[in-house]
Amino acid sequence: MAERIKVLVLDDDPTGSQTVHSCPLLLRWDPGSLRQALLHPSPLLFLLANTRALDPQAAEQRVRRICHALKPALAEAQAAGLMDRWLIVSRGDSTLRGHFPLELEVIDQELGPFASTLLVPAFLPGGRTTKEGMHLLHGEPVHATAFAQDRLFGFSSSFLPAWVEEKTAGQTLAASVRQISCSDLEAAPEALRERLAALPPASIACVDAERPEQLTALGEAIWACERQGQRFALQSAASLINGLVPLPPQPLDASGLAGLRRGPALPGLVLVGSHVPLADAQLTTLLAEPACIGIELDVRKVARVVFGPERHRLLASLEQSWRQQIETVISEGHTPVVFTSRGELHCSSPAERRELGVELAQLMARLAGALAPQLGYVISKGGITTHTLLESGLKAPWVELQGQLFAGLSLVLTPEGLPVITFPGNLGDASSLRQAWTLMQQP
Repeated sequence: MAERIKVLVLDDDPTGSQTVHSCPLLLRWDPGSLRQALLHPSPLLFLLANTRALDPQAAEQRVRRICHALKPALAEAQAAGLMDRWLIVSRGDSTLRGHFPLELEVIDQELGPFASTLLVPAFLPGGRTTKEGMHLLHGEPVHATAFAQDRLFGFSSSFLPAWVEEKTAGQTLAASVRQISCSDLEAAPEALRERLAALPPASIACVDAERPEQLTALGEAIWACERQGQRFALQSAASLINGLVPLPPQPLDASGLAGLRRGPALPGLVLVGSHVPLADAQLTTLLAEPACIGIELDVRKVARVVFGPERHRLLASLEQSWRQQIETVISEGHTPVVFTSRGELHCSSPAERRELGVELAQLMARLAGALAPQLGYVISKGGITTHTLLESGLKAPWVELQGQLFAGLSLVLTPEGLPVITFPGNLGDASSLRQAWTLMQQP
């Protein structure tokens, strides 16, 4: 009988499932929801923690709550014979933004101990590779891109050992960080397993990756070590998940996925909350389509309301005005494209920036949620925007991942059958958002 495995992925935003298919994405972790999710036949279970949207204290609390809920659920599932082994992955951003090492530390405290940590940020379909310890985006060191300038999660080096030293505030020195090279991954399986087994206790190892076969070899070696009692803490982008759980080709091609549009006559809705330069370029390209009508949510106006008197009354008034604009666009037979005004607004503190970001995401989620019954699909650009849409706007306890429209761009179905495209902020080129809209417009 084949070994029954389960890979549990704590996803720091809802786009980390962008290389897999046919598995549940859980937005709640109460005992009943976890029990039901663990019954799913897929070897994968994603828990959408959305911690990248939170401050460090709130992120720590959320990861701890998830781990507290998981521990008895996993024990119950194993006792019932539903699985033989499980691994847990902290899925992080392939451009190195997020709460590292905080989330791994909490996972180790609650579900460990782990022998050592493997850091695997490669996302191969998106051009994120790692070579000789340098993490690259389409061949360019990622610290030289706009992603490294993130005001909350910025960094100064693409050399992963130096990045670890920076993110741990010097508690882990770059010189102590081990490196697993591409040649290590291409060695004989036993040699790779021995390389992993020889890592010092409590060490961090950065893993190179340029080809899927290398991550498949790594996944097999991780499972081999697991069977011998050596457990690893795993911090990775999406591509390692395919190495841990080899999957057959996705069951539907792009045309079939687009055919999941709910009701061919029902209109679509596009949300763009991401504000990285790539998202700006994609928005500009989409709005050049005559059938797409932009509705701008003025961030400065929202900020004045959020941080001023009569917050609730004035915010409700703004929301009503924007909802009427969306309904007018739909009634005229066009696709409304709801987007936050471009550029980053200066805030007095990181806490104020997060509060404003959360309020904007909630506003977009409420607008979409109110219109959901009359929509054929939603395209949601940006991780925080998408998680808030699914959890608060559509109130989905879970969604089912169907597959990808194209590399890295996933389509999920809510329990009510509404297709939602979960579009990462950092994915694609200037035409990708328009391409996704074109596919979903097919009857």
